[in-house]
Amino acid sequence: MARIFAITNQKGGVGKTTTGVNLAASLTATRRRVLLVDMDPQGNATMGSGVNKEDVEVTIGDVLLGQAKPGEAILPLEDLGYDLLPANGDVTGAEVELMTALRREYRLADAIAPISERYDFIIVDCPPALNMLTVNALVAAHGVIIPMQCEYYALEGLTALMNTIDQIRRWANPALKIEGLLRTMFDPRNNLANDVSKQLLDHFGDRVYRTIIPRNVRLAEAPSHGLPAMRYDRSSRGSLAYLALAGEILRRDAESAAAAT
Repeated sequence: MARIFAITNQKGGVGKTTTGVNLAASLTATRRRVLLVDMDPQGNATMGSGVNKEDVEVTIGDVLLGQAKPGEAILPLEDLGYDLLPANGDVTGAEVELMTALRREYRLADAIAPISERYDFIIVDCPPALNMLTVNALVAAHGVIIPMQCEYYALEGLTALMNTIDQIRRWANPALKIEGLLRTMFDPRNNLANDVSKQLLDHFGDRVYRTIIPRNVRLAEAPSHGLPAMRYDRSSRGSLAYLALAGEILRRDAESAAAAT
């Protein structure tokens, strides 16, 4: 049964899609079977995986509306090693239709349940908003990964996201937990970044990943080539950081499994 992670932050530009694409590629490099689900109408995870979103005929929007089965939308990306459930601008229309649909919050959970045994991990890249698409991801997920820059306004946005996660726990997904907070675009020379990082560690403790994603030119360039960083430049600091994150996630899972036995 797949572990399902929603990667979310209602603040844009924090490295959310970069994390989704590179975590999928890094977990694949450890021989895990991975599905990346693009829930963002901008289709950035789709484009960042080398797929032209304008050429996609069946999207996650069709799946959410019950107009297609997941298998009809999933694209196996043999060069990258993971599968993709793509998105494009059509998903905006699907979100509008979802507002009056039955079981509207459970559409993603219902859709991926029959295919979850095919994968070890399902990574869901959410839009930068707390909307119905993000709610679907949180209802379907086992854990939430929150990428964030260490800056002042990031802490304000984090409070709203935590409240949303608490609400989802209460009425739809009691098992949902914060898998981890990921510090992204980190520059250790910046005093504010170091101060905010310390506040996160003081408040959230071991829920903050030890892995830190640095500011890295190669990491920023990779999406324009339709590649994860490890395929664009495997030796770059950004690529190595995401490989380290995948390792940390796998270690946490192993420790949790050991503790449960």
